[in-house]
Amino acid sequence: MPELPEVETIANGVDRRVRGDTIVSVWFSSYKEPFKTPAAQMATTLAGLRIDRVHRVGKHIVVDLKAKSDSRLRTQWIVHLGMTGRLLVSSADVPPAPHTHAVVSLASGRELRFVDARRFGRLALHTLEGGVFAGPGHEPLTVSAADFAALFRGRKLSIKAALLNQSLLQGVGNIYADESLFRAGIRPTRMTGRLPRERLDRLRRALRTVLKSAIRAGGSSVSDYVDADGVRGFFQIQHRVYGREGEPCLVCGTPILRVVLAGRSTHFCPRCQS
Repeated sequence: MPELPEVETIANGVDRRVRGDTIVSVWFSSYKEPFKTPAAQMATTLAGLRIDRVHRVGKHIVVDLKAKSDSRLRTQWIVHLGMTGRLLVSSADVPPAPHTHAVVSLASGRELRFVDARRFGRLALHTLEGGVFAGPGHEPLTVSAADFAALFRGRKLSIKAALLNQSLLQGVGNIYADESLFRAGIRPTRMTGRLPRERLDRLRRALRTVLKSAIRAGGSSVSDYVDADGVRGFFQIQHRVYGREGEPCLVCGTPILRVVLAGRSTHFCPRCQS
């Protein structure tokens, strides 16, 4: 599943290409799984609106939409990529890829296409009665040291499971939890509530560093992920533990171990992480 750096990369790429463009029409496939809002309602609402901004909230891509003659935010279109979803900007004369479930035709002649082979992704409209779309948890790139420590205080679960809890930190997934814990020197099985403040501060700094480095590298392409132009990311070549079971640790040479925590494969160095 695309995590924070991949979603950030896609959102930034889409924003650069379609910001200010106007939606002319929208086509949706007949499959119901990708749509949290009925397809007909989305098509009617989106047509004629101007794309003001495309940005990331957690693991969601958020498209802010306004009327062409109005500066007020009208609605937000929310795209969750699920396991295999892609959001691509394409010329209208390029044939749609298999498993395309949404085609947003723009006044510029380009199209914004949602492609998802497994149909685990979701498309929805967010109304503004309760405010703008905010997501369930804290933003890892901006959370303060005090708030970060408070999230984990007294919790009786492993630190790996806590990092994956989207109601605590939104956007962090399996890859970047493993990589951050390695860089912080913390074993993923450690109980969250027993970690001292100094180690949590170190983890926060490591998490921010890893996420920012991954964004600069365009994300990690370990499966189906590509950016808005269909280009793969490069951060996977910087992975120190994720996906390296049995290979020597790049720091001490000890073989990397893999266990299952919170239902997810978890990779760590038994010597460097304690």
